[in-house]
Amino acid sequence: MPLPLGHLAIGLATHELGSDRSAFGRWKLFAAILALSNLPDIDVVFGLLLQWNGCAFHRGPTHSLLFALAAGLAAWRASERWPWLPRLGFWSCFALIFSHVAADALLSNSAVSFLWPLETNWSIGYRGWRDVFSMVINGSAQDAWIIMGSAAAVMANRTVRSLRAARFQRPRGKGSV
Repeated sequence: MPLPLGHLAIGLATHELGSDRSAFGRWKLFAAILALSNLPDIDVVFGLLLQWNGCAFHRGPTHSLLFALAAGLAAWRASERWPWLPRLGFWSCFALIFSHVAADALLSNSAVSFLWPLETNWSIGYRGWRDVFSMVINGSAQDAWIIMGSAAAVMANRTVRSLRAARFQRPRGKGSV
């Protein structure tokens, strides 16, 4: 299962593939991508705070299409209202949040509650504070592959865009106006 760095890498790639502006060098945009691409795991924090078990609510409602739509709408409205937040459109916010759900569904063995409230799949097991912090800090080999794959997607996208821009640039010479 992707950990926070893996979800961030997927979120950055999602943003780069769907936007004309890069998040690199723009700390507010980078922070927004970090927050939105990891937002569905807020259920781990709730589980730890309410039941001392990070798995108590994990992979439930926050890992659904409905949550991605609702939280995407809320994030978009917040970016419209508060000038200190980076401007992100609804589809960008939705895509960043949904990238987390899709990554968990595709890159792990346990199911997500994609169609919540029609279906609910909970993560099973016990993960106390120590377990959760240890897992996040130690990371996994899978995150390294996710980061490399996301970086490759971003580089390929930038290469295609620069080749396309160079192809459609007008020649400048004596006869051009």
